[in-house]
Amino acid sequence: MGVIKAAIGDALLTFMWVFSIPLQKIFTGTIVTFLGVQTLPLAGDALGGASFNPSASLTFYAAGLKKNSTLLSMAVRFPAQAAGGVAGVKAILGVIPREYRNILKGPSLKVDLHTGAIAEGMLTFGRSLALLVILFKGPKNPLLKLWLIALATVGLVRTGSKYTGPSMNPASAFGWAYVNNWHNSWELYYVYWIGPLIGATLAAWVFRFLLSPPPTKEKKILI
Repeated sequence: MGVIKAAIGDALLTFMWVFSIPLQKIFTGTIVTFLGVQTLPLAGDALGGASFNPSASLTFYAAGLKKNSTLLSMAVRFPAQAAGGVAGVKAILGVIPREYRNILKGPSLKVDLHTGAIAEGMLTFGRSLALLVILFKGPKNPLLKLWLIALATVGLVRTGSKYTGPSMNPASAFGWAYVNNWHNSWELYYVYWIGPLIGATLAAWVFRFLLSPPPTKEKKILI
């Protein structure tokens, strides 16, 4: 029952994230990302520690920072996050003014498959490692932590824009792929799922085994 409740929370939080993140293309990206990074963790806490990003969930699990997570629980929560992604994309396309719809297309592959998968993996590796370092070894001020996470995210998004979009969030990528009818393609799962999940795992292992973080109380900020 606990896993089902967590999966429902994940779906709701992913819906909120995917609905809000396209606003980066309309308003100032850093500010919108900061507001999302600041408010969604609070919503995640209210939903019992929900997460809106499968790669982030895997990052904390592989780093040994989520003692109550298992591979089985993630196998249930990942599809829920993907479903939340689909609902979020449909919702934002339903309410956004018509003149902005042509710029809201989600991530798109601009290079070959292998280069795309490597790029998405490396970008997710960078974001996951930055997330862990900022949260557990960074400044103590929570607002400064959130601002640094937002800056890191925006910087990686801009870096990856000429490769994969980028996504760094398999659930979000699935939502856009579903709406645009390429959710059954190898491109989606190879570039936007396998690449990021491998990158997230490697980042977690680097942090866990090389940076040797001290034991710390589990944090509920899930990005």
